[in-house]
Amino acid sequence: MNRRLDLCKIIELPKIHDKRGNLTFIEGNRHIPFEIKRVYYLYDVPGGEARGGHAHKELQQLIIAVSGSFDVILDDGFERKRVHLNRSYYGLYIPTMIWRELDNFSTGAVCLVLASQYYDEKDYIRDYNEFLKLAK
Repeated sequence: MNRRLDLCKIIELPKIHDKRGNLTFIEGNRHIPFEIKRVYYLYDVPGGEARGGHAHKELQQLIIAVSGSFDVILDDGFERKRVHLNRSYYGLYIPTMIWRELDNFSTGAVCLVLASQYYDEKDYIRDYNEFLKLAK
């Protein structure tokens, strides 16, 4: 049985405490298992809306709730699990071939995504049934 979901994990990022405010940093191939080639963020997600709804053939990601909170639903074609993100020093690592959906965004939530590849539409699997066929 394919257990790719076991590869998804929370990575605790470095946190430097300072009376003026905390600082967290991320270095590719050091704190996360890939070189960072793209960074993007989601914000102002209206209440009740969801994002994601796709998988990637080659791309790996680290997803961080830098403000507020949201849930990430992970699916490897065999099982699903929901992960709640609400700490700016925790990142959720998602390897290749994992279907992901993001929902339950709090007011003011900001979702930061670090990606291992530049944007390439051909890397996306946007049809869940196609994903299931490829995941088997």
